[in-house]
Amino acid sequence: MVRLSAFSLSIFTQRLSLLGISLALCCFSVSQLHAAPTKLGAASFETYISDDGEPARINALLEKVFKKAELNIQLQVMRQAFLGSSVLTGKLDGEFAYINLGEDTSNYVLSDVYLPIYLYAVSKDADVEAVKLFPHLKDNRVAIENRFANTPSFRLLKNIKWSRNPTTFDAFRQLADDRALYLITSQLLARELNTLLANDNEETLHFSAKPLAKTGFQIAISKNVANAKSIVAQFNQTVSLMQDKGELNEPLALAWLSKDVNGDGVADFIGHSSITTASDVLDTAYSLDGNPTSDASVFYIDGDRYETLEEARAALPAKENTSPRESLLDKTTYQQLLRRW
Repeated sequence: MVRLSAFSLSIFTQRLSLLGISLALCCFSVSQLHAAPTKLGAASFETYISDDGEPARINALLEKVFKKAELNIQLQVMRQAFLGSSVLTGKLDGEFAYINLGEDTSNYVLSDVYLPIYLYAVSKDADVEAVKLFPHLKDNRVAIENRFANTPSFRLLKNIKWSRNPTTFDAFRQLADDRALYLITSQLLARELNTLLANDNEETLHFSAKPLAKTGFQIAISKNVANAKSIVAQFNQTVSLMQDKGELNEPLALAWLSKDVNGDGVADFIGHSSITTASDVLDTAYSLDGNPTSDASVFYIDGDRYETLEEARAALPAKENTSPRESLLDKTTYQQLLRRW
């Protein structure tokens, strides 16, 4: 008969317990490795969001950020009508291009704004350059996309004859057909239409004196997602570092960005050798934080600091742009609009 002493049984029990803990940790690691991705959705938004091969700056930007942050995020593009209900029913964990214009955000954990949206009034008529406030549009017909019009902020605006449109193309067509004198749209979209118009030798749009509203793209994750706060924290940190290093210029198709990188209260110019050239002008720089540039601004190329524009340009590719950049708006789709312009 084999006899086991209390001492040997104790060692056996300890080893068995350690083996169990090791197996549990191994299983936990495997489950984490193969954990289901966090699913974030958004509706199509021309030049920003797409799933059919069209230019999609937000998709490209976020895919780069999530990879850098080592976040397992799956992006889904769907119709606007299904987006909210998909989050409410748990089919989605949140939104990846959330735009806050007065909605209730209490059910979300929100990231910092990763790309600001500046909404301008634009027009064929140069008189729009005197517009500084929404009341200046009073009693005029103004085209706008439903994604902006169907928000608390815009529903509160009275005495404006809104011409609501389901898509960007429909909103632009209001101007082309002279059915609306003004259009409320994002600065980047208006720039793309101007690029399309200029390349076709057409008169370009005029902008209001300043943006009439400011908002931005954020990721919004349901508070029901257990690790929502940690995902957002990692996302915010990664975006900020990538902005400073110019790693977002190329996915946004912007030669120059601006942001207060060094914390002196003045925005600095950010470029990247993958897209910025020595011939790109500074007045097209897109602000990431709303801070103005000044003579005190410095320059960052690929994350390296330069005190003067001349030094920054010396670090950039010297090639000249031999032809104008193509618009991110599809010329074939907009051909009919161009003929009406």
